[in-house]
Amino acid sequence: MADADAPPDRDAEDLERFGYAQQLMRGMGGFSNFALSFSIISVLTGAVTLYGHGLRFGGPLVMSLGWPLVTIMTLPAAASLAQLASSFPTAGALYHWSALLGGPGWGFLTAWLNTIGQFAITAGIDYGLAEFLVPMLGLPPDRATILAVYVAILFSHAVLNHIGVRVVAILNDLSAWYHLAGVAIFVGALAFATRQNAAFLLTSLTGEASKIAPSAPLAYGFLIGLLQASWTFTGYDASAHVTEETVDPTRKAPWGIFLSVCVSGVAGYVLVLAVTLAIPDLDAAAAADNPFIFVLRRSLGDGIGAALVWLAMGAMWFCGLASVTSNSRMLFAFARDGGLPAASLLARVSPRWKSPFVAVWVSAAAALLVAVWAKAYSAMVALSTIALYASYALPIAVGLAARRSGKWRLRGPWDLGRFSTVVNALALAWLGAMIVVFVLPPNQLAGYTFAGSLAVLALYWFGWMRTRFQGPRVSIEALEAAALRSRESTLG
Repeated sequence: MADADAPPDRDAEDLERFGYAQQLMRGMGGFSNFALSFSIISVLTGAVTLYGHGLRFGGPLVMSLGWPLVTIMTLPAAASLAQLASSFPTAGALYHWSALLGGPGWGFLTAWLNTIGQFAITAGIDYGLAEFLVPMLGLPPDRATILAVYVAILFSHAVLNHIGVRVVAILNDLSAWYHLAGVAIFVGALAFATRQNAAFLLTSLTGEASKIAPSAPLAYGFLIGLLQASWTFTGYDASAHVTEETVDPTRKAPWGIFLSVCVSGVAGYVLVLAVTLAIPDLDAAAAADNPFIFVLRRSLGDGIGAALVWLAMGAMWFCGLASVTSNSRMLFAFARDGGLPAASLLARVSPRWKSPFVAVWVSAAAALLVAVWAKAYSAMVALSTIALYASYALPIAVGLAARRSGKWRLRGPWDLGRFSTVVNALALAWLGAMIVVFVLPPNQLAGYTFAGSLAVLALYWFGWMRTRFQGPRVSIEALEAAALRSRESTLG
């Protein structure tokens, strides 16, 4: 494993153990690695664009109890992924973990689920930004206009990711501070506009849920409303996807994963409580086209309210930029092992910019297709949530099985030790429960698409790829044997 202040050449030597040469530019420090995941989680994106969804289905109760519940239950999943990232610091992260510990088939499924989820999450982020941007610019709020603005946003993200990791790392560092400052500004402004007392936070709304589950609208609405926080807490695997671009990744990437969830949980909770306590009229806010904008403008006035909306939109733009970065690294890593059609093309790295430029543009194009497919915004975010949660659960499950069977013995410096089994089990229980919840009405389209995707992947695997796809270049047995020899040599 790398030393605490390992130079890039040492990290490149460690990467060679996995059978890969250093192709991407290794220039990210610990903060940049954290900032990438923190930017994709982006409490100023998920908590903002889905604020109306949470409010309409569960009311303030979803904000006051739902957000901390999702935060606490996400931490075991983040810790489990961090443990894997510390042992296997490669681009494509989750795919490698499942393939090494469970076999090529599990790696193939994990890679595709993560890829589908990332296409959908980029679509959710940038389409959500377009829906905010169009009315703020005074443009006609029809779907054609929103799609045109959406294409422009995607193009800006693809261009910057093509240029390379240095530009993206700088922007992600800026994004982290921008998000923290943005939350502080929001909370500070809304503190002077508070209209409700603390008891208001336990108020529920059941109107939307009663249309679907009239026998238990409160419980059903609360569960469906959790999509707001659950979608926000996706994408923290990004720190693992850029381990080949991070210095000392066995330590810095795991902390990037875990801390991004911790910091986002606290910052997001303060934000949603501040906005909720500033609601002037609950029924009117829930009935508004955009409840978040309604609350800001009614509570702070058109001028300050509009300024804060522009501040939030800046965070959404940073979030989309980071999402394309993460998505393209998964495509690149999966392609270089032959797991995708046109693999040799997708695995190309720009000689000048040292970025997987073809994968970058394919990521943006696929996100555009997702937005064209799903007219309902909640369907996009539900699909991204369940696909990503499934791609998180698979490597955690095969890692748990491999550790208990003795197949995975040597682990990285960021390790859960004797708490591994309990933490992994909690993570799997939570991820599984949320996958079930987010295919329920009104998100059936996401469920049907997810089921259809699984069926197509099964046909593709058993009909074609099973005999052709070998997975990562080095087996877990070879990796552990080499690590043991290295340790023995050092001790000798």
